[in-house]
Amino acid sequence: QVQLMESGGGLVQAGGSLRLSCAASGSFFSINAVGWYRQAPGKQRELVAGITSGGSTNYADSVKGRFTISRDNAKNTVYLQMNSVKPEDTAVYYCNANILNLNRYTYSYWGQGTQVTVSS
Repeated sequence: QVQLMESGGGLVQAGGSLRLSCAASGSFFSINAVGWYRQAPGKQRELVAGITSGGSTNYADSVKGRFTISRDNAKNTVYLQMNSVKPEDTAVYYCNANILNLNRYTYSYWGQGTQVTVSS
């Protein structure tokens, strides 16, 4: 059974930093593309940043220059470094990963989410 577990959320003041982690556990062949999403109260879930298996990245305009997504394949973990955070970054952050399982099928998995609250 593959599971994704986010961690690193919390309360931070505006202008501060947080690093979120998304760790995959279980039995699988490889982790392909991974995305960090967020959902604020009353809003739709949106893509914040993504990273391919080869390390190519993309970002939402609202976080470009402030957030950095990276991955450590040896640890099956993807990170989201959040710098210069703003109150509007307040949301539940989720990671989503496309994982190639032992039967050679690719499935999309979601973590349970981690709350990020930015105080002004």
